[in-house]
Amino acid sequence: MPLPPLDDLFGPSRDVIWRKLASELNAEYVEGDFWTRGKIEASHAGWFITLDEHGKYHRTRMRAPYWNCDRFRFTVYRKGVFSEFGKCLGMQDVLVGYPEFDQEFIIQGTDDTRLRQIFANQRIRDMIAAQPRIHFGTKDAHGFFTRNSAAETPTATLDVLEFMVEDRPSIQTIEQFRFLFDLFAETLDELCRRGTARKASIDQLGAP
Repeated sequence: MPLPPLDDLFGPSRDVIWRKLASELNAEYVEGDFWTRGKIEASHAGWFITLDEHGKYHRTRMRAPYWNCDRFRFTVYRKGVFSEFGKCLGMQDVLVGYPEFDQEFIIQGTDDTRLRQIFANQRIRDMIAAQPRIHFGTKDAHGFFTRNSAAETPTATLDVLEFMVEDRPSIQTIEQFRFLFDLFAETLDELCRRGTARKASIDQLGAP
C-alpha cells in the first residue's frame, strides 16, 4: 500500500505556503539556496517590503528600507520578551501617554517628543498590541540593503523598519501578512508625515 504524500501527514511545507502567499499577493517568491531559505519580496505604494527568516532558530522578520532624514530611531517590544536585547540599545524607556500600552510595552527612541507623536497614532498602537510576541523598530540597513551610488542621498541615511516574529509557526496566511503589511505602511506613512522618512525606491537599493 503506497504511503500518503508528506503534505497529507504533516501539512504543507513552509516553502509551499510562502510560494502560495507570494502568488496571491502578486509578490515575488525568491528561491533560497544551501545557506538561506526562500523569501518574499513585495512592493506597494512605493514601499519595498521583504519577508524572510533569520538566525539559528529561523525567526521570521519583515523589513522595509527607507531614507532616514533626521536620524530618529525607535524600538518597541513586550516587557519580558526582548528585555536583555533592549538594555544594549542605549535608549531610555519612554511613557508615551497611553497607560495600557505603556504597561505592556517597552518603548524607546532617540527623541521623546517624536516618539510620543508616532505612538499617538491609535491604529499603530492597536496593531502592535494585537501581536502576542513582537520586536518592532528601526535600525541601520547595513547588511540588509546597500546603497546604489548612482542614487545616493547625502542628506539622509538608509535605515530599515523591522518586525521580528518570535512565535512558530510564523506568518503562514494572507491575513497575517496583510496585517503586518498594514502595520508597516501605517508606521512608515506616519514617519513620513513627521518628516523623518522618505521612500527608498527599488532603483536606490542593491543586493545585501
